[in-house]
Amino acid sequence: MSDPTSQRSFDYASSRQRTIYDRFAPRFDRFMQPLEERLLRQLRAQAVACLPRAGRVLEIGAGTGANFDLYPREAMVAASEPNGEMIALARQKAKGKRIDLVRSVAEMLPFADATFDGALATLVFCSVRSPQIAFAELKRVVKRGAPIVMVEHVRPEGWLGPVFDVVSLLTVPFFADHFNRRTAREAEKAGLNVRRIERRARGIFQLIVCEA
Repeated sequence: MSDPTSQRSFDYASSRQRTIYDRFAPRFDRFMQPLEERLLRQLRAQAVACLPRAGRVLEIGAGTGANFDLYPREAMVAASEPNGEMIALARQKAKGKRIDLVRSVAEMLPFADATFDGALATLVFCSVRSPQIAFAELKRVVKRGAPIVMVEHVRPEGWLGPVFDVVSLLTVPFFADHFNRRTAREAEKAGLNVRRIERRARGIFQLIVCEA
């Protein structure tokens, strides 16, 4: 984490993603609305329900704040997001709630060790530069035994898997979005205990519940 070369690589990655997502931010919610209504909204609610109702919660890659109205009133949330335009939109949704917005990438979280009672990521690990470093950071900042909950699109099993490999050849260079990540496997490799996986839409979307 302190290696200057690593620091520069993450600065480059976050700058590139900011360019992409800042331009897309004003249209993001409208673009996602059909998928939200059919699938994602339910998965987001299930994910938030896996977190402690009270205590400090970290959300990484908060985007435009799609999860904010799902948090219980008691929750104290730190929402991390690298893109300025996304944060501007999320700030409107955070009004009147106990949500603090912080600008940072998932691989370099500006929080002390064992700060949080749980963590959430929804549609994040497809676009982080290094899942392993991001998971290591999550393990560092949450308390031992705390839940780390994700909703992610992943590489499905069966014949769709190779299709997603081909799609990623286009989405990675243009959108920094990996369609063929195996996020649950990456979490296990990082030392998290994967407690539950729920699959939706032929396994393309997964609700993944881990323990630090």
